[in-house]
Amino acid sequence: MLAIFSAGIAPGLALLCYFYLRDKYETEPVTSVAKAFIYGALLTFPTMFIQYVLAEEGITFSSMIEALFTVGFLEEFVKWFILFYLIYQHVDFDEPYDGIVYATSVSLGFATIENILYLFAHGVEHAFLRALLPVSSHALFGVVMGFYLGKAKFNRDGREKTYLLLAFLVPFLLHGFFDYILYLETIWIYYIVPFMFFLWWFALRKVKQAHILTEQHHRGLFRERSS
Repeated sequence: MLAIFSAGIAPGLALLCYFYLRDKYETEPVTSVAKAFIYGALLTFPTMFIQYVLAEEGITFSSMIEALFTVGFLEEFVKWFILFYLIYQHVDFDEPYDGIVYATSVSLGFATIENILYLFAHGVEHAFLRALLPVSSHALFGVVMGFYLGKAKFNRDGREKTYLLLAFLVPFLLHGFFDYILYLETIWIYYIVPFMFFLWWFALRKVKQAHILTEQHHRGLFRERSS
């Protein structure tokens, strides 16, 4: 049991530390990040219950519908909902990169509980592949969501609603496509490898852009205080 729990939680914590420590300016309070992680963890249970009901009722008519809506839409929506209503207006969310910190925290809280439950059901021998694919993909979906949330909150072009929509829409489509690949049975490996390379490239590009936005934000604050 200890081995399963350790293998289940380690990838999520490692990825969370990685993105947390990439905050170049005002590091977020650990308690706030921990709360976001717990929010994500708690979301896992009602989300999995809804998915179970949908599957039992036969509402998912095809693997594409299941991947896009039962998994991608539902999971990214509940994460976006929590981020928007509990974290978006929080005083600690005070620079663009913070969106990435909090979104990855919520996403990895969700992914960690999901991972632990999967390993209990199927065995610890799946831990390595789970860390490489579902856990890391949740983190990267969180990076993308957090980038657009940060851009929405600190935008200077009056497009807050557009960025908030993108904060949900882009991770939803990425997540749905990721899960659809996994439904391709024997040929999924040929598609998931390039997709994961793309996903890491895309997310790290958003990290870089968030750092630029954060630097611009702090320069603006410095000019305001100096004037």
